[in-house]
Amino acid sequence: MHWKTLESTYISDHIYFTARRDKCQREDGAIIDPYFVVELPTSATALALTEDNKVLMVKQYRHPIGEVILETPGGFIDPGEDFATGMKRELLEETGYSFQEIEYLGRVAANPGVLNNYTELYLAKGGVKAQEQALDHNEEIEIVAISIQELKEMLVNNEIKQSLHANCVFYALLKMGMLEWRS
Repeated sequence: MHWKTLESTYISDHIYFTARRDKCQREDGAIIDPYFVVELPTSATALALTEDNKVLMVKQYRHPIGEVILETPGGFIDPGEDFATGMKRELLEETGYSFQEIEYLGRVAANPGVLNNYTELYLAKGGVKAQEQALDHNEEIEIVAISIQELKEMLVNNEIKQSLHANCVFYALLKMGMLEWRS
C-alpha cells in the first residue's frame, strides 16, 4: 500500500524544521489533500555506560512540553556523517566522555504519521571523561550519573518521558540481559 505524491509545497525550510504540504493519491484513487509532513535529519541516542558502569543521563529543559526531563544523550546526525560517528560526536559534545565501544541497537520512528526521520539507537560502553562539554548555543545540559538499577526503575515507572530514549533504554537493557520477562 503506497501513496503517490501528486504535489508538494514547502511551508517552512529550516534545517531543524522543514515542513511541507503534500497532495497524495491512494491506490484506490482517493485524494488526500492536505497531508502535512515535517522533515527532520536522522537523529541518534545512546545508553551511555561509563567504565565503572554508571549510566550517563542528560537533564535539560524541553520547551515544547515546558518541562525539565532526564534523557539519554544524543542529537541530530550531520549530513553525510556516519551514524555511529555522529553518535560518538554527540556523546563527547553533550557529556565530555569518549566511549571505547558503540553497539548498534536498531532504529525507531518517533511519529511516522507526521515526521519523516528515524532515530538510530546505540549502547555505548567504557566511557571516560575526555573533555568538558561542548554544547550548542541553545543547549543547557546537566549530566546525571545513575546506577543501572535506578535506570531500570525509571523505565518501569514511566519516568523517562522522551519516548525515543525510553526505547533506547529498553533495547539496551534487553541487549545486556538485564530485563526480566513475565508471562
